[in-house]
Amino acid sequence: MNARIGDLLHVHGTVVGQHDRVGEIIEIRGESGGPPYVVRFEDGHQTLVYPGPDAVVESRETAGHPVR
Repeated sequence: MNARIGDLLHVHGTVVGQHDRVGEIIEIRGESGGPPYVVRFEDGHQTLVYPGPDAVVESRETAGHPVR
């Protein structure tokens, strides 16, 4: 998994009733665009994320999500 600053991290809900979360990658701490990432989610919460198999990185241009 590789990302650039400004890409979106889309974490799919894994339990019934759990919503998907989308956040903007604001910092990359791994080598060559790899994880971990500092992500700002839509509710303004920022956290360090080690994405699992339930997450995908989407280019901001192709994702179509208006994250601040």
